[in-house]
Amino acid sequence: MRLKFTKMHGLGNDFMVLDLVTQKFSVDEAFVKQLADRNFGIGFDQLLIVEPPTSPDVDFTYRIFNADGSEVEQCGNGARCFARFVRDKRLTAKSEIHVNTSSGHIVLHIQDNDEVTVDMGAPILTPGDVPFNAPAEASEYSITADVSGQQVTFNIGAVSMGNPHGVLVVDSVASANVEDIGPVLELHPDFPQKANIGFMEVINRNEVNLRVFERGAGETLACGTGACAAVVSGQLRGLLDVGVKVNLPGGSLFIEWQGKESSVKMTGPATRVFEGQIYV
Repeated sequence: MRLKFTKMHGLGNDFMVLDLVTQKFSVDEAFVKQLADRNFGIGFDQLLIVEPPTSPDVDFTYRIFNADGSEVEQCGNGARCFARFVRDKRLTAKSEIHVNTSSGHIVLHIQDNDEVTVDMGAPILTPGDVPFNAPAEASEYSITADVSGQQVTFNIGAVSMGNPHGVLVVDSVASANVEDIGPVLELHPDFPQKANIGFMEVINRNEVNLRVFERGAGETLACGTGACAAVVSGQLRGLLDVGVKVNLPGGSLFIEWQGKESSVKMTGPATRVFEGQIYV
């Protein structure tokens, strides 16, 4: 069987995108891991799948698989690429696209300049729903972990944007020990479903630098949900204002959050790299 795909990226966070509306195929963990290999497969951070809607109030179903084959709830950079993909492939002519994910309903807006604004919904802050082990909601929590044989205490924000995030404030992202701290906190027992770990350097109240160690993928050039979680956590800590430019290694996103109960809105680019096909 010949399976067509598109390679895309959002600020260097790269994806293989499959249209399973007009093509029929069943994805499993082994298939994802094989294709994610950058030496023997296509190579990507996540596989994005477009499926038919499961309810009349949405246009498509959006599924995301990490490079390790695990299916995850949400991917913000992927959502922007998803929007461009369904328009480029003429699966829809709409500029406002309603999509169902395993974590809920999101809305994608394609702008006149081809950037995409994603209404990510309201952040989840109740610890048990993130999920994060804590007795009560707080702007940050103290956790201890073994890093390179030493017990280190971290002050971490816990936010879910449909997927769990831990956010650390650091003096400099350039010198942050992402390689050692990221995988330790990803697997910390206080995050029972693992977590994406963000390292945020505050430049001023409207701009931050950010690196993210993603659950199941390692550090990526950009993480949309990580940018959203960082801004939410920064606001809750009193460090940031409503609209924030988030500089990631792959480029910048603009994140807007009006406070609790409000949706987080993320605006940024989505780029098609090439079209391809594989035989399966």
